[in-house]
Amino acid sequence: MLITKDFHDIPSPLDGGRPIRVFVISPVVPNYPQAKFPGVVVFSEIYQVTGPVERFAGSIASQGYVVACPSTYHEFESPDPIPYDTEGTDRGNKHKIEKTVAAYDEDATLSINLLMSLKNCNGRVAATGMCLGGHLAFRAAFDHRVLASICFFATDIHSETLGKGGDDSLARVREGDLKGKGELVMIFGKQDTHVPRAGRDLIRMTLEDANVPVSFLEVQAQHAFIRDEQSKGRWDAALTRSLFAFMMEVLERTVGRDLGPRVDFNKESEHVC
Repeated sequence: MLITKDFHDIPSPLDGGRPIRVFVISPVVPNYPQAKFPGVVVFSEIYQVTGPVERFAGSIASQGYVVACPSTYHEFESPDPIPYDTEGTDRGNKHKIEKTVAAYDEDATLSINLLMSLKNCNGRVAATGMCLGGHLAFRAAFDHRVLASICFFATDIHSETLGKGGDDSLARVREGDLKGKGELVMIFGKQDTHVPRAGRDLIRMTLEDANVPVSFLEVQAQHAFIRDEQSKGRWDAALTRSLFAFMMEVLERTVGRDLGPRVDFNKESEHVC
């Protein structure tokens, strides 16, 4: 499916009206100008909307989804991507800590609001992201409008920290803030030093104890294995393709089709062969 790219500058109330730029990649079906599609927010890693992030988002859009990519560090940077070098990594990690949790959450809300306002979006929204963006996609799951969140190697959830002056993501799960919300998918590399085994175990246990509908995937890979540029030798194209297909199945099932309102019948699975 053909795609087009545009952007919207949206005023940020928490940043004194300074806008956040949200890049929008949309599918195009020739001769169907009124076509509507589900929406997906793609949250980036600490380098903002880089080439790998845009290609990832474009791949989703070409499957029939309107994709919104917010410029995460609009309080500190222009919308341009931050370089994948030592200085850029230091800048991105510094901003990650300096930015407030409320500001991260506002970015998600503004991005979801934008998708739902677009004439080519049908109002059914999911979220995904990688690294920092994986954690932001996790946070987006607290919004009742988000029907699925697919989180790739989400950092900092296991340490219950994100930015300044806010709540802990896992604490909110324990308090029941994901009850009755959308489906969650957590994807981690088993050789990921950013989210070690103890952290993965904590995340999985917290989600399962809270009865959150979650698929938890641990694969033989390192951190940032889906980054097809400047991956420091970690990019695994075959594994990325496989997990992309898994993500699309989840998106197709949760936002790609209108199944009507969800009803929880609280029925346990039968123990049958």
